[in-house]
Amino acid sequence: MPYVEGFTVHDADAHVMELPGEIDRYVDPGLRATFSEAIRKPNDLAGWAEKARAQHDDPGFRAGDEDNLLLRKNYQALGAFRREDRPRALDLLGFASQLVFTTHALGNYGLEEAGRVDLALAGARAHNRMMADFCSVDRRLLATGYVPLVDIEAAPRIAREAIDLGCRGLMIPSRCPPGHSPSHVGLDPLWALIEEAGLPVLFHVGGEEKMNPAYFENGLPRVLDFHGGAENFTSLSFMTIPIAVWQTLAALVFDGVFDRFPRLKFGAIELGASWVPSLMKFMDSGAAAFGREARLQRLSARPSEILQRQFRATPYPHEDVAWIIANAGEQVCMFSSDFPHIEGGRHPLKRFGESLEGVPEAVRRRFWRDNFIDLMGEGLPADLHDIPARTAA
Repeated sequence: MPYVEGFTVHDADAHVMELPGEIDRYVDPGLRATFSEAIRKPNDLAGWAEKARAQHDDPGFRAGDEDNLLLRKNYQALGAFRREDRPRALDLLGFASQLVFTTHALGNYGLEEAGRVDLALAGARAHNRMMADFCSVDRRLLATGYVPLVDIEAAPRIAREAIDLGCRGLMIPSRCPPGHSPSHVGLDPLWALIEEAGLPVLFHVGGEEKMNPAYFENGLPRVLDFHGGAENFTSLSFMTIPIAVWQTLAALVFDGVFDRFPRLKFGAIELGASWVPSLMKFMDSGAAAFGREARLQRLSARPSEILQRQFRATPYPHEDVAWIIANAGEQVCMFSSDFPHIEGGRHPLKRFGESLEGVPEAVRRRFWRDNFIDLMGEGLPADLHDIPARTAA
């Protein structure tokens, strides 16, 4: 039986676990060798990838697909890297749809910060082809494309190509691109294109500014993360996650992008949401303190109201979702599983459900279903809004 039964749930965050070299075959041939050399890490050619493939070829291992659906994580998970297996995983999960992101290309391999603009654009285009290809096996799998903002003139072209490929949402970095604001008026053709297509603009963890590494040099033994390594999230580096998207959203609202494109929706995915009420209050405070600025006088509403109108976010399962909803508004929060990543946990429905205890039924429905449908717009066909014969929560 599926993990979700009796009501409709949309998953705003899921991933493909691409194997080493997977993206290379989607890169334009003339840049393929240079791109591969620029992004490759020393351990990428280790034998673990072959072991992962062999494991999924083992009938004995595959016999446990259903029983271990949410227990097996990363490359062990059903449909983690083989697209032909992902529809079965979605059937067993019972989600009406999944918004699917990359795992390894979330920061576009650091190419934009390194000044490798040609490779950054090539990487984005390859990423979009890869994601569209993976999700092409099932309409419920909603591919996300990536649009670098580093090249203002190229951004609309890359977005147009991603849309034509079938991408259902377009991800941009939450960090500021080198040399100009994400609210630069030169990017208006990009926002107009995405708004016309009825698709959302998405931020995802991995595209933010990372913590200055000097903070980790405290004279004590290095803290390992829950993966057992020293290069991923810890309690301290976790603190930087919302800083870049906080600044980017403020720029987009204060500089009028939200108002110039009032039908454009923005989503912050796997960035948490406990910071959202504070951002709303802080932006309202800033707008009041600097109210003589002409750009603030032109705003259609208070910044918090503009965000409620056009911005959605996925809380982490360890956050107090009821508190976030009470302080940010019932329009904002959405469910996400982070499948098949370890961070999503083994029982996301239970954890989020417990956090929503006491919340009215209509508000819970918005969390599980309605706010995702609102975010996705034309990116989610109407016939996928609900699972037939299932009552929406």
